Amino acid sequence: MTTTEATEANGSAGAEPGTEAGTATVVTDHDRGIHGYHHQKDEHLKRLRRIEGQVRGLQRMVDEDVYCIDILTQVSASTKALQSFALQLLEEHLRHCVADAAVKGGEEIDAKVEEATKAIARLLRT
Repeated sequence: MTTTEATEANGSAGAEPGTEAGTATVVTDHDRGIHGYHHQKDEHLKRLRRIEGQVRGLQRMVDEDVYCIDILTQVSASTKALQSFALQLLEEHLRHCVADAAVKGGEEIDAKVEEATKAIARLLRT
């Protein structure tokens, strides 16, 4: 559900309980505890299982005394796969959680932007 679809005017059918009639209410998936990645959850889990397999492959390679450079090549591939996953998750966070906060405004948007900025900084350090 998009933020636009979730916007309802109080006093109309479907208004959120506990709100005053005549004021605008925004109810989003985020308010219902649904995270930005929810709609892609199956694809994300599939991707993570693939990455898990790559890491298990690294363990096997070490156990079998595979040549160092071959292991490093696999480490690089695994690292890139995790980075790609992280970027997709970040994009979904921006589209869902940060956009939700922007609609609501106030201090919430500042907090979400700061949170996203810190997450980006962590990704850049890796």
